[in-house]
Amino acid sequence: MRPAPASRIAAARSTGTAHRIPSTPADSDPGSGLDSVPGLDSGPGPSPDPASDPDQQPTDPGHQPTARRFAGVATMIGSGLSNQTGAAIGSHAFPVLGPIGVVAVRQYVAAIVLLAVGRPRLRSFTWWQWRPVVALAVVFGTMNLSLYTAIDRIGLGLAVTLEFLGPLCIALAASRRRADACCALVAAAAVVTLMRPRPSADYLGMGLGLLAAVCWASYILLNRTVGRRVPGAQGSAAAAGLSALMFLPVGIAVAVHQPPTARAVAYAVTAGVLSSAVPYLADLFTLRRVPAQAFGLFMSVNPVLAAMVGWVGLGQNLGWTEWTSIGAIVAANTLSILTRRG
Repeated sequence: MRPAPASRIAAARSTGTAHRIPSTPADSDPGSGLDSVPGLDSGPGPSPDPASDPDQQPTDPGHQPTARRFAGVATMIGSGLSNQTGAAIGSHAFPVLGPIGVVAVRQYVAAIVLLAVGRPRLRSFTWWQWRPVVALAVVFGTMNLSLYTAIDRIGLGLAVTLEFLGPLCIALAASRRRADACCALVAAAAVVTLMRPRPSADYLGMGLGLLAAVCWASYILLNRTVGRRVPGAQGSAAAAGLSALMFLPVGIAVAVHQPPTARAVAYAVTAGVLSSAVPYLADLFTLRRVPAQAFGLFMSVNPVLAAMVGWVGLGQNLGWTEWTSIGAIVAANTLSILTRRG
């Protein structure tokens, strides 16, 4: 769940992936993918003036668009690798802090980043606005906790793949196309294969991965509500801050029960930076340069990136059955995106 900057990211990730809280202003133009990014037209700051923003000025159509798209793709690759590398680095702190301690630190980092950007005016919030914000805070914390606990039990690649089912199900459930029905069947078959009965199966870890998927789907839906009720990024920032407050007693309890080492804290903070701050800023940059559909298409390969990072960085080897299942889920999402019109 790393924070994401806009409703377009929530929509893209309903066919893509993330551990980030998107801010979702309502009723944005579905064609641009750029209009709901904080700081562009609905964030805490003023909208950019095309005359003063070099990104908005007319340029040579033969060169600049290609360069912008290349920069956007490069940023997407960096964002995905940063997110999965952050999760892998955070897992090194599990022996000392446990998954719950690492998630607590990560929530603190996410709160600092989003509160600095969103600058929520908390005193002006009404109870009608606070209700979805509180729900979003609970879902955000539960999502990251269940994901990191799943990573500790079943590995990075499988945990992220199972979590990825959340936005995939949101995307497929909203469609009545035959192609999407086929994609849903492919994804379901892949999940059954991943969770097939065998002596070494960790069903608790898989269940936690599925819980993370449910939470991810829930916060996509909640973000739509928050975006309609709270302007700009204020709702997401408030939810991140509230989630960090919820984890404050947890962090204190972990520190008292088992005093953390400097190395473990450094791992956890690095995980928060790489999986929260870096992807947030990268997504702001990316959505200026690539369509939301392309963004969602690339984000669908995150389970593959997670499996590769787990293999290279953590020595978590997967068998051909697991790789095939991961590939099937990614292919189902890719096909669903590529066959959409508009």
